[in-house]
Amino acid sequence: MFAAEYAPAARPFRRTKRARMELDAPAEQSGMARTLCKVVDLSVHGCRLLTFSNIDRDQPIWLNLPGLGMIAAMVVWADDLVAGCVFHAPLSVDAFNALVSRHGLIH
Repeated sequence: MFAAEYAPAARPFRRTKRARMELDAPAEQSGMARTLCKVVDLSVHGCRLLTFSNIDRDQPIWLNLPGLGMIAAMVVWADDLVAGCVFHAPLSVDAFNALVSRHGLIH
């Protein structure tokens, strides 16, 4: 019989809280046609996207968020049809809370 102690890995420190959500957001990237993305994780500093076409890492992107318009961001990682972005300017707390109240997933 084999026994081992298990200790879960500590999660990296996050600057601000994140909210799970399902929010359709059209995106544009230089040299790429507009594509539909789904914001599935949002913070005031950035978001995680499910994309329906590949997005290039280390490239600027513009997301059209409801009520906020076009938001500039940088794609910091991309893996198949999932990408992580950091906003050029953080969202205001009021804008973040409004998006979460309208599109956030409650579990």
